Amino acid sequence: MRILFVASLHHPEALQAAVAATPPDQPPPLFPPSMGQALWDKALRRRGHTTAVFYRNLPAFGGARSQRHSQGITPGKVINALVNRLPPEANPDYRRRNHRLLEQARAFRPDVLWLVGDNTVIYPDTLAAIKSELRCHLVYSTGVSPIVFARPIEKRAARLYDLVLVNDYYHGIQWLELGARRMECLPVSACDPDFHHPYDLTPEERAAYTCDVSFVGTLVPDNLYSRRLRALEALRDFDLGIWSVHDVPSSLRPHVRGAALGETMLRVLSAAKITINIHGDFMHYGGNMRTFEAAGVGVFQIADDLPGTRQWFQAGETIVTYTDETDLRAKVAYYLAHADEREAIARRAREHVYAHHTYDQRMVRVETLMQELMQNT
Repeated sequence: MRILFVASLHHPEALQAAVAATPPDQPPPLFPPSMGQALWDKALRRRGHTTAVFYRNLPAFGGARSQRHSQGITPGKVINALVNRLPPEANPDYRRRNHRLLEQARAFRPDVLWLVGDNTVIYPDTLAAIKSELRCHLVYSTGVSPIVFARPIEKRAARLYDLVLVNDYYHGIQWLELGARRMECLPVSACDPDFHHPYDLTPEERAAYTCDVSFVGTLVPDNLYSRRLRALEALRDFDLGIWSVHDVPSSLRPHVRGAALGETMLRVLSAAKITINIHGDFMHYGGNMRTFEAAGVGVFQIADDLPGTRQWFQAGETIVTYTDETDLRAKVAYYLAHADEREAIARRAREHVYAHHTYDQRMVRVETLMQELMQNT
């Protein structure tokens, strides 16, 4: 199949570095290694599919820049708020980007147009025109709730989505209610054994990354990540290390060690005795990326007790879950004191995700779903 991704490019400098490091006999990556789409693309290419990408967030003039989220009001937030008050169809830069997507789709002629979530640029009319003219199918993938995050432009296009791929089962139900034809809770996230594995660290890395308890992820705004804040604030008297590319609330800043993306994030996880994985407030089923990445790295993981966590892992065997902050503190203390049990669970978790939760396996399922779409047309 020919698959055209429509996605935003985050961390463009990381993509530039990845392209520069690509051997001459291999195709350059479409996404930086810090983005999950890079691993989707890698798995799809391994299965013989042809892929391309349209970066919808690249302005007509200029390039993409990395963004850092903060809790307070910034000039950038004010400008974005003013721009967002305008209908996307009234934005001349957006109109040009939509025209460029249509041109690229006509040249590439995809069987599948794969739209990644958080779209604020591509018009429903553009998607409808591509589907009608090129007879391709529209797949939409997302890791967040449409109730919380989706803009009107995404919701208006929901009836065009032939298939919605979600991490959280409840998000999939919401997309069906908005008119999508079909949804599948894979989850979209997984691990790649070539990338998600224990890392040998230099003495300098061990000095910078080693801690008893680590957390890597986003913590602002607090109304979307209150569960994370409560959990981490309950662990401040432990040897806690926090890595985030965004702002961190003042209560946790003494524990911040810096930012961690891509391989650096995996090296940070490799240095910890325990990593804490708390889903955002908008995920009530589970399935975020860290669930499978941490297991692949071979670090012992404590996660919040959600249905998806219990579905994909066996509590006490391949993961440990907690119910509230008191329970979390007790389990952190227990497993810090019982290294043999901690390491055995981490080892079984790694074996488990390598056997059942790789990106290759996810894309086999996606491939089957896409073939079913084509057969039912």
